[in-house]
Amino acid sequence: MDFSFTPEQEALRELARRILDDHVTQARLKAVEAEPDGFDRAAWQALAEARLLGVAVPEDTGGSGLGVLELCLLLEQVGRAVAPVPVFPTLVLGALAIAEFGTAEQRRRWLPGVATGEVVLTAALLEPGADDPGMPAAAAARDAASWRVDGVKTCVPAAQLAARVLVPARLADGSVGIFLVDPRGRGCTLERQVATNREPQARLVLDGAPGDVLPGANVGWLVERALVGLAAMQLGVTERALRLTAEYTARREQFDRPIASFQAVHQRAADAYIDVEAIRLTTWQAAWRLAAGLPATAEVAVAKFWASEAAHRVVYAAQHLHGGIGVDLDYPLHRYY
Repeated sequence: MDFSFTPEQEALRELARRILDDHVTQARLKAVEAEPDGFDRAAWQALAEARLLGVAVPEDTGGSGLGVLELCLLLEQVGRAVAPVPVFPTLVLGALAIAEFGTAEQRRRWLPGVATGEVVLTAALLEPGADDPGMPAAAAARDAASWRVDGVKTCVPAAQLAARVLVPARLADGSVGIFLVDPRGRGCTLERQVATNREPQARLVLDGAPGDVLPGANVGWLVERALVGLAAMQLGVTERALRLTAEYTARREQFDRPIASFQAVHQRAADAYIDVEAIRLTTWQAAWRLAAGLPATAEVAVAKFWASEAAHRVVYAAQHLHGGIGVDLDYPLHRYY
């Protein structure tokens, strides 16, 4: 297990950082947040032109043919910039599964557009009153030669932008399949939902919606990669929140000295630093095992724990150490909480 990155991986991370720093400014974030779909098309197109959206798309469908590690490096930078672009739903929830399980036709139809930024994908993993995507209440049944999907999904990211939604649904034999569904097609209703981070999400109601099955697709496989992708984004979020805190406490003075020199501030920031490093180590361990094709159920669960519990502690400490300015909407920190 080697957590050092290759020069190529470091170059990918630096390229993503530079593009997002250039495009996702505080002024731009404020402007995008005022738009109905909350989507920064300029930043998205810049990522596409740099071939970063094809990072985990196979070479034979127009991508770079890299893997989970490289994708997580990109997601880390998306989190660091709190960039309003659907990298996570498109690449992690959509493209990875189509590349792994899709038919030749499905791969040909959707993956080239992902790499060029023309296609947004997502997955509907959550249902009202349910917490296990592997046991959906949504059901699919054959209708002659096609499939029809019924059910309700909630908190579907980027659903209003997506060309297709990957929908887990229960089959008659008790197994679970994953279906590609057109969210604006027959039998589908999208209802806008408001997330606390202003991410565009939707409730998806399926009433006999036509579905294109992904042969042999495994929901657990998809969920593991989704959790690691979220952990990578949390790493970027917490690292940047802590950096903002270090910079602020170094220049904010009380009693004629920077507040960073106070022992209580030292201790709080040190605890946050330990949490960030724990998120980093557990995320890269899980991502490395997935990239290597090794079993990673336990490692993914550990990464999930640290990315949720520790990340909350980090951003809470960041808000606390900033004081009132931490909730000022003209200051960037509020976007990291």
